[in-house]
Amino acid sequence: MRMLLLLLAFFTALPAMAEEVVLGLSQNRVSITANFDGSEILIFGAVKRETEIPTGHPLEVIIAIEGPSEHLTVRRKQKRFGIWVNTDKVDISKAPAFYAIVTSGPIDQVLSATENLRHRVSVPRAIRAVGATAQVENVEEFTEAVIRIRQKNSLYQLLEGAVTVEQQTLFRTSIALPSNVTEGEYKTRVFLTRGGKVISHHETKIDVRKVGLERFLFNLSREKPLIYGLLSLAIAIAAGWGASAIFRIFRRD
Repeated sequence: MRMLLLLLAFFTALPAMAEEVVLGLSQNRVSITANFDGSEILIFGAVKRETEIPTGHPLEVIIAIEGPSEHLTVRRKQKRFGIWVNTDKVDISKAPAFYAIVTSGPIDQVLSATENLRHRVSVPRAIRAVGATAQVENVEEFTEAVIRIRQKNSLYQLLEGAVTVEQQTLFRTSIALPSNVTEGEYKTRVFLTRGGKVISHHETKIDVRKVGLERFLFNLSREKPLIYGLLSLAIAIAAGWGASAIFRIFRRD
């Protein structure tokens, strides 16, 4: 009985989390259709507190949306004997198909290097090249190439200062998903920081899926590739025959 009372007193004395995230999304499911040209997701939330707003460092907000991870092989091309050939390569074990970071200020100021390493927030920290150092030197050049290419395609985004924070309590922003996104679960993380240190974080998911005819054709190509190939060939033949018939009709006129 005495031990039970001591445990009860111990847990009662534990401090409650001073600030925590209450998050909202304009949509938690994105449907990819035949005419899908991207989607914009509005992210908004509030900070729940048990006490008054702390003084000192202002509240900062970081939001990271991470798409499904995939394995990549990055090759370097060099000119040998007048032709371009593949030389060195690096196997990247984990690279998000999509990654967007939105912050309320410069990321180097709102998040310390230690916290970035701990939570893997920045794009370079989200990419893992396990064992790559044994393959080539300067592995960073290969990961930087992946980041550079995907930034050009809007698949990797860093939007500093795009989160609006009002009275250190309310925040809102929006993130645009491009038309070439990969389907799957998109992990959405929200971090509250003060002085570069993470004081609270919240995680949810956004489901991105193909629907309708797009979904049917995608599943058919993966599950029954022979039927998918024959169907594609039949459609191509029918389209060619139809175009030829229309052309002959116009020639007669």
